[in-house]
Amino acid sequence: MRTFRRFESDHSDVRATIAWYIAELEEAREEQELIRLQSPRTLEALREHALNESALSSNRIEGVTVDPARVETVLFGKSQLRDQNEEEVRGYRKALERIHQGHAKEHISIGTIQELHRVARAGLGDAGTFKTRDSDIERYADGSVRVRFRPVSAVETPKFTQGLVEVWNRCLEEKRVHPLIALGAFSLDFLCIHPFRDGNGRVSRLLLFLQSCQVGYGVGRYISLERMIENNLERYYETLEISSQGWHQGKHDPWPHIGYLLFILNDAYREFQERIGQG
Repeated sequence: MRTFRRFESDHSDVRATIAWYIAELEEAREEQELIRLQSPRTLEALREHALNESALSSNRIEGVTVDPARVETVLFGKSQLRDQNEEEVRGYRKALERIHQGHAKEHISIGTIQELHRVARAGLGDAGTFKTRDSDIERYADGSVRVRFRPVSAVETPKFTQGLVEVWNRCLEEKRVHPLIALGAFSLDFLCIHPFRDGNGRVSRLLLFLQSCQVGYGVGRYISLERMIENNLERYYETLEISSQGWHQGKHDPWPHIGYLLFILNDAYREFQERIGQG
C-alpha cells in the first residue's frame, strides 16, 4: 500500500527518534513478560480497568458519550440500554473483549476488520459493511470543519483494504520491515482509505490494539491506548494531517504519524511500569 512504499526516502531526524522508541519498546516488552509471570492478580485488575477506559475514551474521541451516572450500567449491566451512544460504548468493550480472548493470534483479514466494526457499532445501521458513498474527512484538531482529506472512493475501498491486509500479513511473514513500523504504516493507510461511513477512528484503534498484541507489544491489555491517544489528541490530528498529504500520489511523509503511534506505545509502557511499581 501507499505508506509501505515510502520507507526509503524520509527524514533522518524523525527516523532516529523512531529508532530510539523501538529500542525502548523492545526493553519494555521484555520487562512486561517478567511481570506477567510474577504478578497475575495485579495485571488482571489493570486489564479490567483498561477495558473500561478504552471503551469510554475511544468513543469520546468521536463525540460519543454517556451519562457518568450510567457508566457502570452501560459497561457491566444487563439492563436495556437507553440510546445509540450507550449501545456503541458497550459494543466497543465487547470488541475489545474479543481481542483479549484470543483473536490477537489470528491473521488480519477483511472479515476481521468488518467484524470489529460490526461489534463496536453494536450492529446498528450499516455496521460491518464498507461505505457505499464517497465522503470527505473534515475534522480538524481545533474542531473546525473543512475538507482535510479525500479518502479512497467507495467503489475502490474493497480493493484497497484487501491490498492493505495482504501487505500487513506479508510484512509479518517476510520480516523485511520492523513490525512496529508496519503497524504504524497500516494505521495510516487504513485511516486514509476510510473504509466505513462512520466508525473508522474507533476501528483503527481496535486494530492498533489487536496488531500490537499480535506482534508482541501487548501493553494495551493493561494500559488503555485509547486514553493515551485521547490525552494527546491534538498531536494525533496534527500528525495524521501531515502524513496524509500527498497520500494518493504516494508522495506523503508517513514518519510523523508512525512516530506518534510509537510514542503512544512507549508512554503506555512507561505508565505500566509506574503502576506496577506502585502495586
